[in-house]
This record gives sequence, structure tokens and C-alpha cells, in this order.
Amino acid sequence: MSFTLAIIGRPNVGKSTLFNRLVGKKLALVDDQPGVTRDRREGEAHLGDLDFIVIDTAGLEEAQEDTLAGRMRRQTEEALLDADAVIFVVDVRTGITPADRHFAQLVRRAGKPVILLANKAEGKLGMMEAQEAYALGLGDPIPFSAEHGEGLADLYDAIREALPEHTAKPAEDQPDEDDPDRPLRIAVVGRPNAGKSTLINRLIGEERLLTGPEAGITRDSIGVEWTWHGRKVKLFDTAGMRKRSKVEDKLEKLSVADGLRAVRFAEVVILLLDATIPFEKQDLAILGVIEREGRAIIIALNKWDQVPNGQALLKRLADEAEHTLSNLRGVTVLPVSGLNGQGLDKMMQACFDAAEVWSRRIPTGKLNRWLEAMIEAHPPPAVSGRRIKIRYMTQPKSRPPYFAIFGNQLDELPDSYNRYLITGLRESFDLPGTPIRLSMRNSDNPYDKEK
Repeated sequence: MSFTLAIIGRPNVGKSTLFNRLVGKKLALVDDQPGVTRDRREGEAHLGDLDFIVIDTAGLEEAQEDTLAGRMRRQTEEALLDADAVIFVVDVRTGITPADRHFAQLVRRAGKPVILLANKAEGKLGMMEAQEAYALGLGDPIPFSAEHGEGLADLYDAIREALPEHTAKPAEDQPDEDDPDRPLRIAVVGRPNAGKSTLINRLIGEERLLTGPEAGITRDSIGVEWTWHGRKVKLFDTAGMRKRSKVEDKLEKLSVADGLRAVRFAEVVILLLDATIPFEKQDLAILGVIEREGRAIIIALNKWDQVPNGQALLKRLADEAEHTLSNLRGVTVLPVSGLNGQGLDKMMQACFDAAEVWSRRIPTGKLNRWLEAMIEAHPPPAVSGRRIKIRYMTQPKSRPPYFAIFGNQLDELPDSYNRYLITGLRESFDLPGTPIRLSMRNSDNPYDKEK
């Protein structure tokens, strides 16, 4: 069933960039100068298996009704009334402004489901800045980058949650997340010529994908449905990912972008390394993308049949992964061979185990008993003579595990303390190798007149 989303926000927060991203074309003009968009523009958008109408609107500004800005605002308000749900966009680089707060009230009064998008949240710093958007009272903000396409999977989930009656599939097609018969979506990524297609052909037992010694044979992300020991799997083969500076061919750029989309819609990602030349800088860059997208991760060392003294090398690489990938501590590293099938059963079992960890939820009571013990063992530091106060925590969502911590002055909490909490969560609740998200939510001070 089709539905309509309106993109709302103050000028220059990236609404038109998001519109172009969703429709897959540069239909809307984009420029750093605010106010480029004046009329509302509609387009046919596609995100995963969702097809819908998206409306790009002029930036909301406070203005008199008879002025140009006032008429532009009226067009935006009409789009708000016509839409089934609203994507409210804020710019994390400039922070939450009084205009954002004012128009958040307007969106709230409309009574439509709201998806809060914290745009321009590239990288770890951007994700931390996105937490400021909680102050708008519109629910959990989605860290997003319309320019780079980061966070599309989270936007997809938010749309389905906001409009369940519009996005529901027929019962026979609906992949229930708790249904044991639902296929596990696994993407295989890596550098060119790491053996991704050979590995998948060996798994499914047929020459389904073209292989050869030449690098770059695979261009599209190919999905293959398969059953492993009675459990359904959908495998995605992807194009090899080279360093960005070496990618000049337009077709290769499109192939890499297609592979990144496969990562965003996968549940588990297998990073396939060539065991004869493991852990190059590009592998760490690919791991960074997978971690930012919040997917469960397995590292498979392919061509293991060509490695002499394999056990010593495996121990060294596992130690290197533990040291290098501190934000993915405990990630599974396995030797495999796509050519002779060595280690493939262990790899598949590791994928299902990683998906279970990725989907794990921890009861609030258990979390807070753990938090109390952690704070007692190592209290947060004082800032300007005042101790940072952590009150309690919850887990709003999983896939990946996402924890919200409530208290005072949490924006002053040092990164070392965040790492202390994340390490404790991993060890206490058995969450190895999966991305963990921490969100700090400050309690409002009722005596702060500025608020």
C-alpha cells in the first residue's frame, strides 16, 4: 500500500539532499545557500522494498502570511496535512536552534507520526552530536547523512515502525523478525579478488556466480537464497571495494555503492580477507563502514589452504584484530577456504551466533543492577567541582544493542568512561564483536530559565 512522507525542517538542514537520495535522482536543486527550495516538490521514492511518495518542502521560517516566506511556509503546512507521516530534519552541525524547537511544536500539533532525522551526522562525532535532538521531544533521533547515504537502514526501520498499516507485506511475504523460518540476510564483502563469489558458489553447491582470476568480475550485488542445515539464508555477493582514490571508473563507483547498500540491508556481514595478504588499511576502512551501519560482523580468512604454519598466523591475526578493532572487541575471526570448503560450516554457525548477539535484549532491572555496581567500582569523574550523575539506563532497541543512559552533565562524560561502560556491557552480558550504541540523555533542569 502506497503512502506519503513530507520532509520538514528549517532552511538548509539538508531536506532536498534527502529528497534526491530517496528518489534516486537529482530532481531538487541543492546549494549551501538557504531558501533554494520554494515550492513543494513530489517524487516517487524507493527504500528497500518500500515504494512511496515523498514531498520536499521549503524551509520553515517565522514570517508574515503576505510575504514570500509566509507563502512558502503555507505550502509546507499543506504538505504536512497531506502526508501520512513526517520526516523532521535537523542539522547536528549547527545544533538544535530555537527555530527547531518552535517548528517541532507545529509538527507535534499536526498529530502525524514523526521520524526525527539528525542529518549531517557523519562519523562518531556526528553520532554523539545527534543526541542533542532528544531535547525536541519527538522520540529517538536517527543519526543520518543524506549526502553520504549513512543511516538508510535505520530510516527504513523507522518508516515501518511509524506506518505499520501502510508498510505491512502480505502474511506470506512478511519477514517476521522473531520468525525462526525468516531468512538470515548475510552480505559478503571485501577487497577485489578475495574470493567472495567462489566462497558463495562453494556454500550453495553450484556455479551460480561468475568467478575467475581477474579482479572486479562481480559488479552487481547478487542475492542468492539458500538453506543451511534446515535454516533459510539469503546470501549477497558484492563487488570488491578498493581504496576510494583508486576508483576512477564510473561503473566501479556504482558497483561499490551497490555493495554498500547490501551492507545496510544485511543483518550479518562477512568481511572476507585474503589470508595471504591480510589486514590492509582498506580492510579497516570497510570494517569502519560495517560498524557505522551497526551490522553484526564476522571476519573470514579465505584461501587458508595456501597458508603455511596456519595456527601461528591465526593467533597473530586474532590478536591484531583484538588490538586494532577495540570498538568490536571479541569479533569472530575464522580460517576458511572457498576452494575446498574448509571451515564453511563453522563460519555459518558463527553468522547465526552473531545474529543472536546482535538481536539480544537485556531487562531494565538487570541493566540497572549492573550499572550500580559499575558506578560503585569506578564513579564518573567530577567536572568543575560537580560530579557527573548517572541515574539509570534502559535498552530502547536491539539490532545492534542500543542503550540509553539518563543523568546530569552526561555530555561532559569522557570517552574513556564510555569505553569502560561498553567494555563492561560486552563482558557482563556476553556481547562479543557486535557494535554497541550508547546514548546520553541529560535530565532537564526545571530552574534553568533559558530552557
